[in-house]
Amino acid sequence: MTDIRIFGEPILVYFGPVPVTETMVTSTAISAALLVIAAGLRGYARLHPQSTIATMTRMVVRWLDSLVSEIVGRPEPKLTLLAGSLFVFIAACNLAGQLPGVRPPTASLATTSALAIIVFFAVPVFGIASQGIGGYLMEYFRPNPLLFPLHLVSELSRTLALSFRLFGNIMSGHLLVALLISLSGFLVPMPFMALDLLIGLLQAYIFAILSTVFIGAAIGQGEKA
Repeated sequence: MTDIRIFGEPILVYFGPVPVTETMVTSTAISAALLVIAAGLRGYARLHPQSTIATMTRMVVRWLDSLVSEIVGRPEPKLTLLAGSLFVFIAACNLAGQLPGVRPPTASLATTSALAIIVFFAVPVFGIASQGIGGYLMEYFRPNPLLFPLHLVSELSRTLALSFRLFGNIMSGHLLVALLISLSGFLVPMPFMALDLLIGLLQAYIFAILSTVFIGAAIGQGEKA
């Protein structure tokens, strides 16, 4: 029987015509867990607006708002929602890799490529919403129409960079910790697991910030015109 793989992963089962891999299952489980947690926190914060959890939630949202405002130059609630969602999802995927037997979805090029593609399409969506389709497309021909191919290459290259940077860092850290555990047991690699955890949070932050910078540049170009 042919061993069919997607991005190096074997197919577990077919859901109709759609092949399902381990990464897809883990990503779906993490997304569902995050939705449940978010709904629970929202409901609790509404019922107990003065509680510690509600206060911390408001602080996180304000921090994200201020971070996006500093990058873009003005409040952008939709961009805050996108950047925050990217950070939380990537951080959760990276943290899941600390669980025994769980391979972080971000250690798969399929996941990081999908996240980078979301950012790739979000750039023109936010840019067109900010300055119209004509104004946004004209940016590809400035300051000289001959630079149009270079602008396209730049868009594609930074998308690839987002994908491969996250994939490389998470995969290498996960493999290192797994190798140390297999060779020396669970307790010895604990410092490396803590370092891997820190790197996972840092990579989630970097991905969200770079995404905000790319989208913010498309939004800000409309103000310069």
